[in-house]
Amino acid sequence: MGVPHGARAEGHLQPACGRAGAAAPAAAAQAAPRLVRADFSLGGAGGCEGLMSAEKTSGGMLRVLHVLDSLAPGGLENGVVNVARRLHGRGFDIHAACLRFRGDFAERMPEPDKVVVLGKTGGFSIKAVRALRAQMRATGADLLHSHNLGTLIYAAAATLGGRALPIVHGEHGQLQPQDLTRKRLWQRRLFFPLCRQVHVVSASVRDNLRDLGLDPRRRILVTPNGVDSARFSPPEDKAAAKAALGLGAGDVVAGIVGRLVALKRHRLLFDALSLLAAEMPALRLLVVGDGGAERDELIAAMKQHPHAERIRWMGHQNELEHCYRAMDLLAAPSEIEGLSNAVLEAMSCAVPVLAHSACGNAEVIDPAVNGYLSDLRGAEDMASALRAALADPADLSKRGLAARRRVLERYSMEAMEDAYRRLYRGEC
Repeated sequence: MGVPHGARAEGHLQPACGRAGAAAPAAAAQAAPRLVRADFSLGGAGGCEGLMSAEKTSGGMLRVLHVLDSLAPGGLENGVVNVARRLHGRGFDIHAACLRFRGDFAERMPEPDKVVVLGKTGGFSIKAVRALRAQMRATGADLLHSHNLGTLIYAAAATLGGRALPIVHGEHGQLQPQDLTRKRLWQRRLFFPLCRQVHVVSASVRDNLRDLGLDPRRRILVTPNGVDSARFSPPEDKAAAKAALGLGAGDVVAGIVGRLVALKRHRLLFDALSLLAAEMPALRLLVVGDGGAERDELIAAMKQHPHAERIRWMGHQNELEHCYRAMDLLAAPSEIEGLSNAVLEAMSCAVPVLAHSACGNAEVIDPAVNGYLSDLRGAEDMASALRAALADPADLSKRGLAARRRVLERYSMEAMEDAYRRLYRGEC
């Protein structure tokens, strides 16, 4: 099938209306420790004066206010949604404050009306700090949960360096080149000690921060992502799953899932298709995702590819499980990755993953058992790895089943929920 010519994947599988998956049940509230806050007066509109202690405001619920850039579709944002849906109404009251804009994933939050926009524009925004202070008061928040450096700066400013409210901070990937400047390293060294806890999604991210001298007391906590294995399950009929996306039963489908950004290295897969087209006539690429700095360039590259009819771009999909089930292999060539949600979701669907060896995916993929790791430096490396992985369908299927077992054993939603309960309660 050819690449669509519109901005969206018209004529292809369309995103489902409404929210993906069922909302977490609002079970009876469980008793949660109450954090007593100091009563600081910051002055000015939206200040923290008058903040009451959690003893008076929480009513048995621990109120968590996430601070994010936005809830636009992405791995970090998907993780926040998953945690919120597991915890909300079950001892926790989850809110979110987006610095710049709301984003489509706001509708997947357990209560979308508890997502607000702080109105940040341009550089550092005092307006956004004041709006965050006001939201702290309005929600009666017991703690702030910031995500990556930009939001930590605002969380620290709004809480007087963690004195008005405790801060839990998450780093969701290995630091990229733009994060390695003296200024940004200094900012992390300044703000990390203000947090009650800093956590990361994988040991590789923790080790990356330690190598940079950002965890001198070795207190950074690893809280891996989890995956809903009931939702992300193997297909009953692989041929039917392919047919639902307009693919043939005999097509060999390699997929890639993620925003259209340079970090994901889509072009490696496109170039590998050019190298393999003649010897692997059944090879098809399934590209899932939208948005990002390289969106226009990558869409143009798919349209202009010499084998464009063998690339199927799906755009953004709310029901990703249908896409994974149509794949024979997921390619994850990112050079910098924490613990990819796409990798875990594909593995849960019994789809083995071919990943670049120099990132956090090596923590979940065992190349002798449940997937493939390779040093994917260029298109020839990718082509060679694809050729080897797709050469033996029986081995591919065997590795896929082992991949699902790995997820069930180590990356369940229940394990993730328990980790975040302990993180928020300060039991780590």
